Amino acid sequence: MNLETKKWLQDILQASRDIEEYMAGLQFDDFLTNGMAQAAVERKFEIIGEALNRMCRCDPAFAERISDYQRIIGLRNIIAHGYDAVDVEILWDAVRNHLPVLIREVEELLEVG
Repeated sequence: MNLETKKWLQDILQASRDIEEYMAGLQFDDFLTNGMAQAAVERKFEIIGEALNRMCRCDPAFAERISDYQRIIGLRNIIAHGYDAVDVEILWDAVRNHLPVLIREVEELLEVG
């Protein structure tokens, strides 16, 4: 793995862990009414998606080792360009159901580095 790819993976992992920290103890109704938590999660998903987008351009074979990488980039694009179309339920689902998988995959990729 080249140094840029490693840095992007580390950025993804840090942003993912930040999301976990922001969401700790929150229930859906809490998240729904907490604009600060929503904004923080959106920002971290932007970072994750941009890191994956850069990885796709520079090391596409490596990016493909992350499941749903295209959907993650798509979420980043919606957040960045369609801010008025961001669905809180989609963010909630991404955090609860997909983020743990992403974290596991990135940790494994960094271990084999």
